[in-house]
This record gives sequence, structure tokens and C-alpha cells, in this order.
Amino acid sequence: MLSKTSLPRQALHRRQQVYPWKRIPLVLNARGACNGIRSTGAKMCTARVSQRSACSLLLADAHPLQRLQRAIGGSVSERVNNIAHAASESSHGGTTVQHPRFSIFRSSAAAAYPDGCLLFRGQLRTCAGPSVIQPASGNLLIQAPSLHAFLRSPPLSHIRTFANTVNTTHRFMQRGRGQDRGGGRGGFRGGSRGGPPSGSTGGRGSPGPGYGGRGSSPGGRGGYRGGDGGGFRGGDRGGYRGGPSSRGGSDRGSFGGRGRGRGEPAGVFAPGQPANIDARITDKSQDALITSLRSLKLSDTDLPGRPDFGTKGTAIKLRANFFPVKVPKGPLYEYDVALQPAASNKRLKRRIFQLAEETTEWRNAGMTGKVAHDHSAKLISCFKLPQPLEIKIAYTEEGEETAEKKRAPKQYVMAIKFIQPIETQALINYLEGQPQYRGYDIMPIINALNLVLSMHPSRVLGGGVMVGRNKFFHPSPTAPPVPLGGGLEAWRGFYSSVRPAWKQLMVNVNVCTTAFYTPGNLADRLIEFMSASHGARPAAFVKGVRIRTVHLGYRKTVKTAAKVNARQYKFTAEGMGEVTVEQYFAKKYNIKLRYPDLPLIDVGGQKTNYLPAEVCVILENQPFRGKLLDEHTATMITVACQPPNVNAREIVSRGIQELGFAQTAPPLNAFGVSIGNEMAVVPGRILPAPSVRYAGGGPTAIDDRASWNLRGVRFTVGARLEKWAVLLIQDGNRRDEFAGTNDPELQSTLSGFMDMCKRSGMTVDNAKPMVVAAQLPPRTADDPLRKRAIQKIRETLTSVTSKPKIILVMLSNGDRFIYSGLKHLCDVFLDVATVCVHAAKIRKERGQLQYFANVALKFNMKLGGVNHELGDQNMAWLTREPTMLVGMDVTHPGAGTVRSTPSIAAVVASVDKRMAQYPASLRLQESRKEMITDLQAMMEERLVAFRDRNQKNLPTRVLVYRDGVSEGQFETVLREEMPLIKKAFARFSTPQKRYNPKLTIVICAKRHHTRFFPTEAAHAAGDGNPRPGTVVDRGVTAVYDYDFFLQAHGGLQGTTRPTHYYVVRDEIGIGADQLQGLTNDISYTFARATKAVSLVSPAYYADLACERGRCYILSLLQGISDAVATTTAGSGTDEQEEVMKEAKKMWRFEKSPNGVGGALKETMFYI
Repeated sequence: MLSKTSLPRQALHRRQQVYPWKRIPLVLNARGACNGIRSTGAKMCTARVSQRSACSLLLADAHPLQRLQRAIGGSVSERVNNIAHAASESSHGGTTVQHPRFSIFRSSAAAAYPDGCLLFRGQLRTCAGPSVIQPASGNLLIQAPSLHAFLRSPPLSHIRTFANTVNTTHRFMQRGRGQDRGGGRGGFRGGSRGGPPSGSTGGRGSPGPGYGGRGSSPGGRGGYRGGDGGGFRGGDRGGYRGGPSSRGGSDRGSFGGRGRGRGEPAGVFAPGQPANIDARITDKSQDALITSLRSLKLSDTDLPGRPDFGTKGTAIKLRANFFPVKVPKGPLYEYDVALQPAASNKRLKRRIFQLAEETTEWRNAGMTGKVAHDHSAKLISCFKLPQPLEIKIAYTEEGEETAEKKRAPKQYVMAIKFIQPIETQALINYLEGQPQYRGYDIMPIINALNLVLSMHPSRVLGGGVMVGRNKFFHPSPTAPPVPLGGGLEAWRGFYSSVRPAWKQLMVNVNVCTTAFYTPGNLADRLIEFMSASHGARPAAFVKGVRIRTVHLGYRKTVKTAAKVNARQYKFTAEGMGEVTVEQYFAKKYNIKLRYPDLPLIDVGGQKTNYLPAEVCVILENQPFRGKLLDEHTATMITVACQPPNVNAREIVSRGIQELGFAQTAPPLNAFGVSIGNEMAVVPGRILPAPSVRYAGGGPTAIDDRASWNLRGVRFTVGARLEKWAVLLIQDGNRRDEFAGTNDPELQSTLSGFMDMCKRSGMTVDNAKPMVVAAQLPPRTADDPLRKRAIQKIRETLTSVTSKPKIILVMLSNGDRFIYSGLKHLCDVFLDVATVCVHAAKIRKERGQLQYFANVALKFNMKLGGVNHELGDQNMAWLTREPTMLVGMDVTHPGAGTVRSTPSIAAVVASVDKRMAQYPASLRLQESRKEMITDLQAMMEERLVAFRDRNQKNLPTRVLVYRDGVSEGQFETVLREEMPLIKKAFARFSTPQKRYNPKLTIVICAKRHHTRFFPTEAAHAAGDGNPRPGTVVDRGVTAVYDYDFFLQAHGGLQGTTRPTHYYVVRDEIGIGADQLQGLTNDISYTFARATKAVSLVSPAYYADLACERGRCYILSLLQGISDAVATTTAGSGTDEQEEVMKEAKKMWRFEKSPNGVGGALKETMFYI
């Protein structure tokens, strides 16, 4: 019989000293199955434990979760219960959530263990990763690669659930900067991403006694998906923005290396190394260029020149992730590549180019190591190729030599035709700032050089994988893939792009992270994916994946997952008659299918070709191009999390090595291109924080992270809280939900919240709110969007006798379908404002005052109040004459959506002198169209709202912050959007007076790869990032144009990303210091937080409004439609019309083109 002394002495000592297991029985067994345990009491199993055997730690108790709650001295998150709910409904026997240290499994299959057991399974030897076993119904299994590591990990009193996970996810934090290190920075480093440590009186964003936190509003910008922000968007807006579905575009699907590092403390990169600013920047030659360009006359479609450089703030030095590039003498030679027969598939063309490089013709033409191409249609050579040039290729599939049935090679002819020489002297003249080259199009040269730089890292024989046009991933023993669970893994790679700068060509290099398929049996991976989240669709996982069949050995690309399985689908087979797929594989190949109930996989082209998933093996090195599950997203962020010093070191070591820059790998050497190995050093400045005021008091103290607290303050303008209601959502999470409408704890909570609203300056009616409860039907597979639950909510709310002005919704969990459906219902159909909170959070005593205060922030703004304002000095320019601040954005459908799903445009604009209230106009528009189609009408709506709030006066200045425009579309904004804005102005002209206010348009870009690293600790934040207010307008900015980088916010975690502001129109004539300072100041006015945000507030609000619009067409964004297919491939006109018609029906377009009308239309309903 085992005894406690069977454990290693040190491990046992740590368990006894650190873990408060006191009243919980301990059982060890060798194989995890202990038939001797037959009741909730614990009995010891007979076995021997050696250093090489597997063992399990079994906690057997009638109420293990309650015991665990008491043991850790705090609440166990509802995520555990969600695992239980999801698993009980799973047809695959359970749910697994993987983590580098633990995986959690909740089974619905009967086995030897009794119900209610909590098991910790580990191995005394090191394991490559967790393995899944089948415990009994009701068991919760947590697997650790090492029992020793588990026993030596932080005490359970320091274990907290990861607040950003949803549904089936429940993770345990690793040691870090969290609870056991004096504060909750969160992530996988301990604590709950902003939660205060035990006994603290504040914290960085979560509630804490005294509510002195970061101002993280409930559900805030980042955090849980049930918050009013509408999905996980990164805590400080600089983080992950929702994956590829969030806004469309390839960049959205990967992570740009921000977030928390794992294992190494954050700090300043290379603090002791010399950091000298290049003479090209310090010699003031660019200032002379600016002066010389002021006399140039510009057309309406010309970008304005830089008026001057900023000078205000504390001067500092920063390293930037840019490396100098030697421009080749040239000329370069551009060629067009045509294939006969034509090939449209990217994988096919890449393989053809690989085979072409191995031919004698390629070598005889001297092209080996001396040309670069895009594996498609363009080729760049460093010398003139012979003409005509044709290369014959005998096409064979990669790995076809192992196939049982080999096909005859298909013949292709590659014709390489000369197009033009590309002179590089023009690029040098442009970089030197010669006035006659101001409008010169350098993109052909830049694109050619990008091809040259990408040739080495994208080479097939090097094992590299290119994602998009600029991201490169290589298997590396120093950075191995990290399992994400659900059949995917995260790879860390590098981005590179050639960029022009003053007197120097640069290459921008950054770390990036993206999801790849985990190689292995497709059926196993598909089960993992479907078990990872409720409602996960098989087609979303398998579409486009490349597989090899185990029975015949050939390779195919999966088209989709069928809606039938191997037992349901029948066909007529030669010599067998009509058989099912299951019967066919048993008779033909002697293969007994393990998962005959899984959907079949279609690997056909024009015709259907069904295969069981288990006879398919996922090939290696394949990026996942679909939409990440919420569970994947949460784990991905922890993988991408790296502090600035770690990211910078990876860039200058592994990055430039894998990209071939360090060794000047072919074809760089052939083209005469060389790249420096030291990051550029540029000048920067730290702008002072503005004065932030509340009612009846002086300036608020702002800390070094650009945040302040709410203790003892009153809103600048308090709204009136009257005729309100409370909705309790009852969704099976009884531990966290209130008992009912008459629950005394609920009444106490509501009284406390009302008291907080009064103390915050709101006028609150003494009448108690009406409280109603909606008992939701359970989740079912045939109702993935939970429409029946939303209908129940509708019935509950419409039964209220008097329509409320605003509803406090207490959610049971983080189900995003409930959240989105609720917002759709109340915004579009019921015309009532809502604020959503988690019942578990608002009822929690610890930190309750902070939570109340954060909820009050939203109530006050949605009811028309003003939370805080800037001081008079910071508002002086804005109030000098009537000024309207405008935010504009467009959000697009992403992967996994219904084909032709519309994009959503939003325009918000200030209506008051405090620049606090920003009502919104929303529109559906053509799918994936970036420019706003109905901008004229939307601007007219905003001008009318301004006039109605300002004694019939219109603004004389309009400052637009336009989000979501790529660099290549700046001039398109001037050609297409600016005329529409001008037409909106003209509608307010009269015969007596023409209305034409001064217009300035500033593009805001967050999706870039520029990062800055302080050179001295004195000028850095505590985590090694730049301090809030850091601005850069020299060294890595445009040669001729008016742009700057600004990091207004204090990073919550990892490597912060500045926002790139680019002026494309400036009729107002705002100088650099004025615009930079104003943009920094406005970033402090974001209403639902007590901190500066990373995107200027008007653009931020427009982004939030777009996200709210996504709630209204959620079914289309989830790939569910009444009439059309689920794909984002090409579409026909009829299909576009049908999808738009369906979207408009959900939008209630006939009632209001905004989707929202009535009382909500001119409010900030979307925050």
C-alpha cells in the first residue's frame, strides 16, 4: 500500500507546507484507474510508485469543487461549471482544454471513478505533452506533464482562473507577476489580468476595495466577451483584435508579438549598449526640405506636406525595429511569368516554381540564386535574361513517390517574358527628398526589393512557411510550436517589409505569431476542435487543409466537411452493391472505422469525393486560415505574449538570421543588397499628460501609466437614473447566479449600486428598479445561435408593464451568442439601452465598489452624462471656435462567414463643447468595401445632431480621425470619401451663406509592425516599454508627408504598439506640436475607462460602434444563412443581393438605415 512517504521527501514537504489540503483525502495510484474506490469516501489503492511510473492524485469528496473553493480560500470561477455543461452535451465523451502545463478534461463517459471526483494526473518523468484519459461521469481531470512540477508550482491560494476565457475554458496560472508577486498583471503569470493581489486596495483594472484601479469597465475594451465592448479586443486596444473575423484582412489573423512574456522578466532592451542617432537625422537637413516644400501648390488629391517637426516634451532616444538596407545600383529587370496550361491554385503554382528551379533550363539561364519571384506571376532578376525563355516542367505532387498509385507527370510550360527595367536611382532621389520626386511612385521598386528579401525565408527547401506576403515561419528548436488545443498550435515567426525613410531605405522586422494545424490524424484533430467550444463547426476546421490518405498514400486538399457521416452516406461500389462508407472501408481495405459518426470529408474537386476523416493525416507546416475559436484566441494571446526586451532580442538574433539578412543569403548577395544588423536609433519625445477634471475638484492625479482612480470623484455631468429595470439571465450557472428576483443579496447589491451612482454625481430616483428573470432553455446543437434563448429574453422584457429607459442585465456566463442576441434585440427591436455585467462579478464583495463605479461609468454616458473632461488649458484650441471631432471606421467579414456578408461602417461625432458625447451613424454596405458608401448621409446626420445641441450653430472646423484604412488607400480617401463629406457640408448652405467648414482628415493605423524600445531605463516604463505620451516623427516616418507615431497609453502587458497617425488633408493648418499634443490629450477622454487609450477616442468610439453592428448580423458572421453557402470565396450578383437582403432584414433597415432608431439613435448606446 502506498503511503505519503512514497512521494519524494522534498515534494511531500512542499505539499504539506504550501497546499492547504487539510480536509481533503489523498489517494495515489499507479495507472489512474482505481477500482477500489467505490464511494465518495477515499480508500488507498495497492500499487508501487517508481520514478518512471505514471501516478495520479485523486481528491475524492462528495463536493470536490466546494472543497477546492475552501482550500484555495476563494471562489472557483464559473468556467469550471461551463466545462461540465459543455461536456455533458458533447457527443465525443468530453471536453479537453490544453495548456503548456495543464490540460483539463471533463468526461461524460462512465468509468471506474465515482461521480464528484477531482483528479490531478501527472507523470514523475518528463512528458512531451498531456495525454487524455477517460475518467468517469462527473469527474474533472487536470493533467500535468510532471507531478513534481505541479507540487512545486505556486500554492493554490495563488491560483486564479483566467478571466478572459469563455465557455469550456479554465486555466491555472503559472508563477509570474500576479498574486504572489504583489499585483495582478494577469495572463499566465499569476493573477487575473488586472486583478489586485490578496488584501490589496486597488489594482490595475479589476475591482478592489477603495476602487483605485485602472478603470477597467466591466467587460471593458478587453476582457470577457459578454462586456459591452463586444468581444476580446486586447486590454489596452494595442493587443489582439479578434482574429481574422474581427475586421478582415490577412494581418488580422496573426498576432504581432505583444503581451506577456513567459519565463523572462520584462525590461529595457540592450540598456548598456551605445545608442547614437544617425547623422542623417541630427543634421537638420530634413527641416530644410520642409521649408523648401511649403511653396508648392497641392491639388485636392495630393497629401499635405509636413508643416514642421514637433519639439514639445522630454527628448529621448529610442531603438526602432528597422534595419538599414543598402540600395542596389541596378537596374533590376522585371519579368512576367505565364504558365501553360494555366494554374490558379497558389499551392499548385508554388510547387511548379519549386520544380522549375530544379530544371536544367533554369540553371542554364543562370537564374539559380540570382532571381527572386512571387511563386506566381512576377520574377525579378539582377541581370537581363535571354529571350524568349521557356522552361518545361514535369509536374509531380510532393510526396507522390510514396503513393500506392502513381500518376503520369503532367507537363507545364513556364514562359518568362521581359516587362521593364527598374531603375533604383529614382528611389535614392526620393529618399534624398528631392522636390521633383515628391509625387514619384516608388512602389514598383519597393515591391521588387520585397520580393528579393522574401526569397530566402520563403524557399521551399529551407522548410520555411510564408503566410500572406510578409510573414515567415520556420521550425526552430529554440522556439518550438506551442499547443493551442483544439487541433491547433502556435508558431512564432517574423515579418519583414521594406520601408522608405529620410535618406535611408529600411526594412521593418517584427515578431509575429499565427496558428498552424497540429499534424496528425484528421479525425483526432477534428474531435479536439469540436470539443474545444460549443457550436464549433467541422467545416470551419477542415476547409483548405492539406492531407495524405493512409490507405492509398495520395495527397489532397479538403474542400469541406459533409453533413453526413460514414454510416449515413451510401453509394454503389463495384462488386459490393449499395454500401455505406463504413462498410466499404471494412470490405475494401479491411479498415474498421473508429469514428463512423464523424462527418465525412470532401476532398473532391468539381465532383464530390468523400473520405472518413480518420484515413486522412494532416500534413506538416500548414497555417490555419480559418476563424479562431474564442478558446484558441485566449491561448494564442498567452503565446504571443512577450515583453519588449525578449521581442527585440529575438528580432536581432533569430529574426535576421532566419530571414537571411545576417549572412546576406542568396539572392541578396547577387543583387548587391546588404542589411545592417543593428536597430535604427531615432529621436523621440515624451509628451506631458493633460489635466483631467471631475465635477467640483481640481486636476486628477495621473500616474506613470497614464491612469487615475475614481476615489471620491463626481462625474462632470451626472445623468438622471430613473425608470430602469434589472434583467437576471438564468442559464444553468446556479453557483454564480442570484437565486431569483427576491434574493436578498440581489436587493443588497442593487442598493449598493444605486448608492454608488449617487456618490458619483448621478441623480437617482428612490424607487427601486423593476427586476425580472429569464430562465433560458439549454444549449442544443440545432440552435447554435441560441435563438430560443433570445426569444425567452424577449418574452420576459415585453412582459414588463412600463418600458424602462435602461436595463441592467446580469449575465450568467460569457456566452457571446446570448450577449450579441441581447444587444440585437434591445438596440434594434425594443429601443432600450442595456448595460451587461456578470452576476458573479457584481455580487462579489471583494472589489465590489470598483465594479459598481465602472458600471456607473457606462450608465452615465448612455443616459447622456459626461464622466470627465480635460482642463481648460488642454481644451483651449478645441473651444477657440466651434469644432466637431469625428471618428470613422469600417469593419469587414472575416474567415468562416457567409459569402458576401456586408461590411459595416460607422461615423461618430462630438455634439458638446466638452467633446464627451459621440452619437453614431451605422450602415450596412458592400462586402469588404473599405471606403464608406453612404458617408454623405451619415455626415449630414452628425451635423444635424451637432446643430441641435448647439443652439442651431454648426461647427466651423471638422477634425476627422479615420480608422481602418491601409497605406495604399490614403489617396482613395481623398478621391472618394472627402467629396462626400464636402457634399454633406453643402447641404447646409443657404442662398445667403455657403457652409464650408475647414476640414482636416487624419488616418489612424494600428495594424502596422513598428515598435519602439527605450535605450535607457530612466525613459522607460517599468516593463521596459516606452512611457505613455511617447511620440516619434523623425527617422522612421515619411520623407515628404505629415505623419507621426504616438503611444498615448501605458501598456497593460507585453510590447506596446504605437498608433501611426497620417494626415491626408489639413485645411485647418494644425502644426505638429498642436496635432500631436491634441491627439495625446483626446486619448484621455475615453468615457468608459480612467486611463489613456491607445487609439484616439473618436476613432475608438467608431470602432466600438462597428463592433455593435456586428451583433446585429451575427448569424451571417458565424457562417449561418437561410439561403447561401458558408465561404468567403468569389460571389455572384444575385447572391450578393440575397445576402444583403437577409442582412437588412436583421438590421431592420426599413425602419432605420442605422439599425438603431428611436430614443437610442442620438445616444452612445454602443459603448
